[in-house]
Amino acid sequence: MEILGIGSRVKHSNYGQGVVINVKPLTYLITFIDFGIKEFKKEDSTLEVIDAVEPDTDLVSLFDVERTLITILKKYCDYPEIVDLGKKWIGGKMILKPGESNLASKEIPIEQLFHKIVMIRDRMRTLEQRINANSNLDDQEKVNLQQYITRCYGSLTTFNVLFKFDHDQFSGEKGGRE
Repeated sequence: MEILGIGSRVKHSNYGQGVVINVKPLTYLITFIDFGIKEFKKEDSTLEVIDAVEPDTDLVSLFDVERTLITILKKYCDYPEIVDLGKKWIGGKMILKPGESNLASKEIPIEQLFHKIVMIRDRMRTLEQRINANSNLDDQEKVNLQQYITRCYGSLTTFNVLFKFDHDQFSGEKGGRE
């Protein structure tokens, strides 16, 4: 098969028509309308070329540029990540009932509470990035501050039950995800 450039159109027997969106040293990333992005070795014989585009000498794809730009925005602009609330909690309420019977209860929509929790997490991540990038702190000071942040994440694990996906949840010292 000829060397393809970004934008080349191809056909696959299982996935139908697709477009090359990234060229790597050994593979192509191809997006298919009904099947999303798939990766194929350059010598894969299951791909039929419909319309070849000459490869650029600069092999940076739009995909790479977008991914890099998103990373930069998240790092420097407090770009909030989209995090989903677990389906079973949508429309729910958190009820705060005082121990004293003469006081009224307070109800808060779960969505409102969840939004506040996610904002705390985003701000903790920004704080963590700023600590790591701070040139006025030595490595030991950074480690000490990181330990406090890790403990804060650990204190927030109670709210993990609200998250739709496990990878969005808080973890403390033992989990190491945050």
